[in-house]
Amino acid sequence: QVQLVESGGGLVQAGGSLRLSCAASGRTVNTYAMSWFRQAPGKEREFVASINWRGDMTYYADSVKGRFTISADNPKNTVYLQMNSLKPEDTAVYYCAAKSGSWPTTTTRHYVYWGQGTQVTVSS
Repeated sequence: QVQLVESGGGLVQAGGSLRLSCAASGRTVNTYAMSWFRQAPGKEREFVASINWRGDMTYYADSVKGRFTISADNPKNTVYLQMNSLKPEDTAVYYCAAKSGSWPTTTTRHYVYWGQGTQVTVSS
């Protein structure tokens, strides 16, 4: 089992920044690829960013490329999502997810482990 706990969400004005954290615990957590997804009201959950299990490769959705950065601190079993130049359309609940096997994977059904989510609200 892998447990994921997100933190760092909040309310920010457009153009501002937030950093989300995802603390992972459980067996062989360092062998899992980690990703961030988000879900806005009335919309499906969508892929945001992913980092491979070694922490040396990243992959982003086009909508956040150049604004968001995913990183990992493997000794701390923590993954971060630095979000800059935030827009109102970035408003959503952000979820951390983990999976083993092929990478990158952008579809939710391939992820076994999920956090509880953290709300990010960007005001205009």
